Amino acid sequence: MKKLIAALAVAVVSLSASFAKAAEPTKPTVVLVHGAFADNSSWNGVVKILEKDGYTVVAASNPLRGVKSDADYVANIIAGIKTPVVLVGHSYGGFVISEAAFGKDNVKSLVFVSAMAPEAGETVGGLIGKFPGATLEPTLAPPVDLPGGGKDLYIQQDKFHDQFAADVPEPETKVMAATQRPIAAAALGEASTDPAWKTIPSYFIYGDKDKNIPQQTSIFMADRAHSKHTIAIKGASHVVMISHPKAVADLIEEAAK
Repeated sequence: MKKLIAALAVAVVSLSASFAKAAEPTKPTVVLVHGAFADNSSWNGVVKILEKDGYTVVAASNPLRGVKSDADYVANIIAGIKTPVVLVGHSYGGFVISEAAFGKDNVKSLVFVSAMAPEAGETVGGLIGKFPGATLEPTLAPPVDLPGGGKDLYIQQDKFHDQFAADVPEPETKVMAATQRPIAAAALGEASTDPAWKTIPSYFIYGDKDKNIPQQTSIFMADRAHSKHTIAIKGASHVVMISHPKAVADLIEEAAK
């Protein structure tokens, strides 16, 4: 009899645990989109934190060919995800996520990480030059001709640390400079169409020492998008997700709630 009672008790506890687990809401999937002169490994620190906290994460490989084609690529990734999505973009990736998320019912929120949040008709070049302070252009290497026409852009390796990632140790930025992904020059002049930040809750985080996107530009974009929470990291460079992964992960988790 005692064995029967014990068995029933175990069964009840197991069943209760199953019901409790079933009642827990499904956490959104976090989709991370890198920008120019970087790759998806730039999210490694953020990914480790999010996965430890129970989130499914997809770090997409942004093609960096053009706003529309890159956005279509990310939109196709989103379409294959069955859970709600928190879509996160860095730098030029902000253009991509804003376009990719437009009209997508499963995108819960947008997080702009040192990223551009364009209005319809705006370009990367136009936003970078909207306020003084950006120093990217003089640090670019001579354009690389593409076989089918057009050009690819890189940052000069000896200028990469100071321009792009001044708060990251130099041995690490040397590797980043050597492995940077180029962006098609045409992408910088391609206009945004319908911005998803007008209809989807948006969050912003940036470094106040960013040399690619001046702080004044980040403040302007966050205010325009009625940001739910804007964080400025003191002393941080353009790659705040590398130098301050915990702060970025915390904001993403806030956007996921």
